Amino acid sequence: MNAVPKSPKSFDEIGLPAARHHLFLCAGPNCCAEAQGRKTWERLKASLQERPLPALRTKAACLRICAGGPWLVVYPEGIWYGQVTPERFERIRREHIEGGVPVAEWIGAVHPLNPATSPGPDCAD
Repeated sequence: MNAVPKSPKSFDEIGLPAARHHLFLCAGPNCCAEAQGRKTWERLKASLQERPLPALRTKAACLRICAGGPWLVVYPEGIWYGQVTPERFERIRREHIEGGVPVAEWIGAVHPLNPATSPGPDCAD
């Protein structure tokens, strides 16, 4: 197995051990205007910094759904939210990330990852 290069930040520094959710935001330009995606991303980042939650965040340029964005995918539940504005994100944060109850009216799809079929640390290159 090849060695993984050392990252400038450790997994502890990014909060990986405590993370209970991973949020992926597609911020455009195909699914929405870049300015719209940027506003939602900035609100998402600020919101998670203001309220230290056990969640990781990742901005994506494309989640391959090229309309109806910005798209937010929340794992481990695999919930895909469409047309996520900064205001909608705040409700998703409160009700889903903090409260554990997804916001049903904005869900476009649900596809949780199955840990039983995911590769573990012994997977081959």
